[in-house]
Amino acid sequence: MRLEGKSALITGAARGIGRAFAEAYIREGATVAIADINYAAAEATAAELGSKAWPVHLDVTDQTSIEAAINAVERQRGGLDILINNAALFDLAPIVEITRPSFDRLFSVNVAGTLFMLQAAARSMIARGKGGKIINMASQAGRRGEALVAVYCATKAAVISITQSAGLDLIKHRINVNAIAPGVVEGEHWEHVDSLFAKYEKRPLGEKKRLVGESVPYGRMGTAQDLTGMAVFLASTDADYIVAQTYNVDGGNWMN
Repeated sequence: MRLEGKSALITGAARGIGRAFAEAYIREGATVAIADINYAAAEATAAELGSKAWPVHLDVTDQTSIEAAINAVERQRGGLDILINNAALFDLAPIVEITRPSFDRLFSVNVAGTLFMLQAAARSMIARGKGGKIINMASQAGRRGEALVAVYCATKAAVISITQSAGLDLIKHRINVNAIAPGVVEGEHWEHVDSLFAKYEKRPLGEKKRLVGESVPYGRMGTAQDLTGMAVFLASTDADYIVAQTYNVDGGNWMN
């Protein structure tokens, strides 16, 4: 097991991609803090995943909450070895309809939440002196602009940039910072995404999702499980010499 004895914290881990990461890490021997703003959901997920999972309340827009979550891992597990910055929000609108509340909300979670969660984890890892692994969740949307998705694209471009800068700064402490850029991933969030595209592109519900899936070179949308191999790899000693990189896991949707 590649993560035997390691302690991980995954943000937004009560469901979806975050939960799939938690399941994969537990299979590889890690203990996992299921960190989520919905504490009841985190409790339920941790109970389902067994004794190696435990719930933590976390609001990545609140510095006190961030520090409390890191402190909880230090108290209960003796320190933090791995962080996955998975919590994120999505919205879309034409440029002329973007609102400041939507902009502020996405940047607060996707960018500031990622940066200050990373910072708190790095401080803890540096104080412990054993290095660590930090994995940020970027997106293919961070590689390019999209007509209706300006703000979300900008947040994920920022995540890629933060990954590069933090990776270069923290490797002297043997903290590897890297990122995963998924493509289109099947999940309940896509019902919301599809409804927004239906609104602005005047499509029937379900059509955008179907077209997006058909356009992936692999032949289908991704699943959360398609991402877990990369998440395990980047957290393992196999990735010790990998620094400040963002890996596309997207069925061939984007090349760079």
